[in-house]
Amino acid sequence: MKTGSGLNRPKRVTIQPPSTKGLRALAHPVRVQLVGLLRKYGPSTATRLAERLGVNSGTASYHLRQLGAAGFVEEDAERGNARERWWRSVHQMTELNDRGLADREPEATQAYLQSVAATYTMRAQQALNELQTMSRTWRDAFDMSDWALRLTPEEAISLRQELRAVLARYRRDTPEAAASAPEGAERVAVITHLLPELDTPATSDAQPNSEPATGTVAS
Repeated sequence: MKTGSGLNRPKRVTIQPPSTKGLRALAHPVRVQLVGLLRKYGPSTATRLAERLGVNSGTASYHLRQLGAAGFVEEDAERGNARERWWRSVHQMTELNDRGLADREPEATQAYLQSVAATYTMRAQQALNELQTMSRTWRDAFDMSDWALRLTPEEAISLRQELRAVLARYRRDTPEAAASAPEGAERVAVITHLLPELDTPATSDAQPNSEPATGTVAS
């Protein structure tokens, strides 16, 4: 993440119960995207962010104010002036780590997760749209796959933890890491989904296969 300001130090924010203020503030795809853009590109104005999202500046400004009231973004006083307000992200990431929140606040949790899912879909589509203009080396690194496993809930949790441990071994996209990254390093988004498919029968006519159920290989 390029913050553009030493005052915008990377921090982690956790949405904690019983307050749903943070969840409700992010329960809109545009707001999730705005926070993501500020973390990805650094401080910006409502006008510039609106251009990236394809919305009008009034809409972007409204959502930024709502995010500001919830503590996710703040005005960048060093850049702002009487004519233009600049905004920056307060945190490096948002983590929803209370698994019981969905039981206590189902509507707010569902709306937030729907916004996140919509944003992930948009990011995947954007990468696909840019695939043909990528260099061959980055096209070869591109991957979209899904794997069908049959696990217990405990095994699924173990899998999630193992995947996180693998990702933790790699360089995070922070200003400090970007400054010391080797030549050719670019931002890469790794989006993981662990999706229970509880309506699938235990037996199937399909032959066992260790390969992805679906996938793409850039060529």
